[in-house]
Amino acid sequence: MLSLQSINSFYGKAHVLRNLSFDVPRGEVVALLGRNGAGKSTTMKSIMQIVQTASGDITFQGQSISNLQSYKIAKLGVGYVPEDRRVFTDLTVMENLIVGQQPARDGAVNWTIEMLFDLFPNLAERRNNRGKALSGGEQQMLTIARTLMGNPLCLLLDEPSEGVAPVIVEQMAKVISQLKEEGLTILLSEQNIHFAQVVADRVVVIEGGEHKFDGTLDDLIEQPEIRDAYLAA
Repeated sequence: MLSLQSINSFYGKAHVLRNLSFDVPRGEVVALLGRNGAGKSTTMKSIMQIVQTASGDITFQGQSISNLQSYKIAKLGVGYVPEDRRVFTDLTVMENLIVGQQPARDGAVNWTIEMLFDLFPNLAERRNNRGKALSGGEQQMLTIARTLMGNPLCLLLDEPSEGVAPVIVEQMAKVISQLKEEGLTILLSEQNIHFAQVVADRVVVIEGGEHKFDGTLDDLIEQPEIRDAYLAA
């Protein structure tokens, strides 16, 4: 569904992604693993063209999206949940969800607010609270729910377990598993290998913006030298 081929991305003169290539198959959860600063968030932003790629190609369902504007990529069915959440703090939970609404899309679940409240009971209880009154974990849930209101075919989750309480991390893992059951394709970036083990079909390890490993979690577990070199704290 999503493919990156020899992607190079820069921040100014800093070369962040270096000939990065990997695929995200339809219906799978792929975890992009790496230490802080490895290039995971830049990969997500490059897919959305928030950071424009200098060379290489990114395709979504066979269509090149490398030169498209971010909103056009979203309209094609790529949903992006940024690491910094970006909820509208002065809007209520309900209002945040309505802002994210897009028309129904062929091949995607047509999410309603009530369906999302079933998925995120915490949000149902706080539907009339403003975004700034939510905890960090609840804001993370709200950002995911708001993105799902766009009925995406593919979901990009940037560090979903970062900075949230363990009980919320557990809920997040259940949500991602449920979304996979609904047929959603998911690429998530993570430092937490234990979280990835719960939800991912496959992992891609990057370091210094370069591809270092691509395979199943069992493959990764059998190669401790990879974990020690690129994932150890």
